[in-house]
Amino acid sequence: MTATSFSRTLSIPVSGLTLTGELAIPRDARGVVLFAHGSGSSRSSPRNRRVAAALQQRGLATLLFDLLTLEEEEIDAVDARLRFDVDFLAERLLAATDWLREQPIGRTHDFGYFGASTGAAAALIAAARRPDVIRAIVSRGGRPDLAGRALADVRAPTLLIVGGADIHVIGLNRAAAVQLGAPCKLEIVPHASHLFEEPGALDQVAQLAGEWFVSYLQPRRPEEAVAHPS
Repeated sequence: MTATSFSRTLSIPVSGLTLTGELAIPRDARGVVLFAHGSGSSRSSPRNRRVAAALQQRGLATLLFDLLTLEEEEIDAVDARLRFDVDFLAERLLAATDWLREQPIGRTHDFGYFGASTGAAAALIAAARRPDVIRAIVSRGGRPDLAGRALADVRAPTLLIVGGADIHVIGLNRAAAVQLGAPCKLEIVPHASHLFEEPGALDQVAQLAGEWFVSYLQPRRPEEAVAHPS
């Protein structure tokens, strides 16, 4: 198992605002996974933090960050508008991605996205706009259907994980999988609900996600880093 050798809280500049994030880098990291949390959640999500810890044990760096500022979270708590604005969330995710690419780890490692609920749609939209940057995607209980036409432009291999008891979301994921322009696999965790709160369910999510990212993310030499799109 790999222990985390570096972890710190970051301030990520986004369009004149600042988002707070937590970057954890294990020794000999093989890739970086950015988390896009779902409806009404934040970087403090216990489920995402648990998955992130498991990914770190597999040698994957993780960035957990807030897609919304504190003021935006207060507004969203009232009208729930921003959490379903997946294009807006995708822009925030892209800004964090481009910022991290300028950091030392971003210049030498592949990137992946882990998205939950509406964050999964944001991750897919962002990946479609950075096809040469994002190498793998995992969706947990996600709403990939909300990514719409962007699904056809996704090039990163995508793993869709859904709880077996989450019948409606299973159907939405199956429909989205057909539209994806990338290799795709749907994994159904038996008897699990939308939040994977059942004993052992989230552990299965972490295992599946870890195996997926380890398969597709590799360290890169600095000269292999791709340029930013114009």
